[in-house]
Amino acid sequence: MKTIILCGGYGTRIRDVSDDIPKPMIPVGSLPILWHLMKYYAQFGYKEFILCLGYKGQSIKNFFLNYEENTRDCTITLGAEKSIEFHSSHNEADWRVTFAETGQNTMTGGRISKIRKYIGDDENFFLTYGDGLGNIDLNALLSLHKSHGKILTVTGVRPPGRFGELLADPEGVITQFNEKPQTSEGRISGGFFVCRRELFDYIDDDEALVFEKNPMQALAKNEQLVLYEHDDFWQCMDTYRDWQLLNTLFDNGNAPWMIW
Repeated sequence: MKTIILCGGYGTRIRDVSDDIPKPMIPVGSLPILWHLMKYYAQFGYKEFILCLGYKGQSIKNFFLNYEENTRDCTITLGAEKSIEFHSSHNEADWRVTFAETGQNTMTGGRISKIRKYIGDDENFFLTYGDGLGNIDLNALLSLHKSHGKILTVTGVRPPGRFGELLADPEGVITQFNEKPQTSEGRISGGFFVCRRELFDYIDDDEALVFEKNPMQALAKNEQLVLYEHDDFWQCMDTYRDWQLLNTLFDNGNAPWMIW
């Protein structure tokens, strides 16, 4: 089963971390957040990826075209007959990655439409963004999707708050302070979609088409949009602070998405 990952946005809100690579290539630890996301899907057995490229997409291609050198210890012998000796291994030998040039300024709906030919005859496929991580049970998500027979299943998450939360007793004495709590009410889309191929009936090649607007609104109106509730870890990487949080979790050995 294929996984489409949207990797083409400009990432303007996180330019203070890096301006010379696209957001999916910004590292968490020593490897790009995109790698962490793909590794997570692969742990569930989903190892065929379609990457929708746009802004600075060549750097994503270069990372995978030089994957051995980028991820393994090696020794290079220089000269006319240059050779490379690798000293470590990896477990990604069976990944299949398709790079789709979907346009520099194309919006999300247009990007999805442009990779239709790579879906083939598959009835269902995963869809997500290249800048968010979570510990979603992908098998449970897929099972729910298949059980209801609707076109689109979206993972609904409780977003972390942007500011500290103060809890006080009736006298005004603070009883609890949470630096970055999750909201207790309401959900937002956390990405991690599962789609039936009929999704393409709701989108076209219009490069200005935003998937999260007219297509998803039409799906909801036609009762073809179903919620999968996820109350555990989820974190997007929109800002410098988000990037710091993900790296802190990684550095402390407390990264919930790292199930490998």
